Amino acid sequence: MQIGIPTETVVGENRVAVTPETVKKLVSAGHSVVIERGAGVKAAYIDSAYEQVGATIKDDAYTNSQLILKVRAPKGDEIQKLAANTTVVAMFDPYRNTELDQFATQQVSAFALELLPRTLSRAQNMDVLSSQANLAGYKSVLLAANEYQRMFPMLMTAAGTVKPARVVIMGVGVAGLQAIATAKRLGAIVEATDLRPTARDQVESLGGKWLDVPMSDEEKQKAADAAKNGYGWMPGEQYIKDQAVIVDKAVSNADIVITTALLPGRDAPRLIKAETVAKMKPGSVILDMAVESGGNVEGSKCGETVVTTNGVKILGVPNIPATVATEASALYARNVFNFVETLFDQEKNFKINLEDEIQKALLVTHSGQVLLKRG
Repeated sequence: MQIGIPTETVVGENRVAVTPETVKKLVSAGHSVVIERGAGVKAAYIDSAYEQVGATIKDDAYTNSQLILKVRAPKGDEIQKLAANTTVVAMFDPYRNTELDQFATQQVSAFALELLPRTLSRAQNMDVLSSQANLAGYKSVLLAANEYQRMFPMLMTAAGTVKPARVVIMGVGVAGLQAIATAKRLGAIVEATDLRPTARDQVESLGGKWLDVPMSDEEKQKAADAAKNGYGWMPGEQYIKDQAVIVDKAVSNADIVITTALLPGRDAPRLIKAETVAKMKPGSVILDMAVESGGNVEGSKCGETVVTTNGVKILGVPNIPATVATEASALYARNVFNFVETLFDQEKNFKINLEDEIQKALLVTHSGQVLLKRG
């Protein structure tokens, strides 16, 4: 099978869907790999490195390719380049993608990697959200530190003592946990909060302080049941009020705040209001990792640094994994390769298996239909 890897066209997208490591594996499996000229350059993977492991470099990776691998889904004119019965594996932003009908019309089978059922143990090595969020959590702290005009660690000097930075992490998923670990390594005092009380042990194991919100026995049981089933839970009105008070106090005293909360298929939840930002010290920094999905912070703007009247910087950095494109591509490419392997049977024949729970979960268009259920 010919596998094509086009250049990413989204502004600021520096990642690439394959690396020489994964191309070598694809070629060894008997596939021909066509890479668009310069597709990996922004991620420090040059054309000659791909050629050395058996790839062919061309100006067009779509022609005659039956399988297309990308980071971001094809858009606009790119979709028109897809021949009927082509399969595309990429991140589609499926719940907000307005072009899925075009993929169906083109008779394209589209796999959206974000929809991976993360509760399946055999899917862990395909989990692009986790691999990319891990890097985003790390880099978010460095980006915030770069804007912060003070030090992270405590220093004892002849000129006096430098106090450590106080960092608050809101949302303790993969990105949040890596942000905690990174901020601690830099010497900061770290506090964290999350709607899942089970995250407390993870926060404390990394040296962070858990921002505890009082819970009724009923809420504790609801949260425990939700965690057991892999679902979120809806807190009661009193819990929301209590959490708001605790978060407001912690954020008001923080030097750096990093928000990471995302909801699949919905706008990001608003975690920090303008009134809280107004209480923060001049020179404080907030980095809103959810800015592309509407933002966790009131006043954040995608792709911009907003400086408030009280001197607080709100960073709206989109697509943070693309700022560490070499490593992000390496991890993403391995995730993609592991998924692509499921598309071939034991005789190495390409076969979309609608009975396979992973393929079924990721397939958003197939046989002329949009399969994704929205709402």
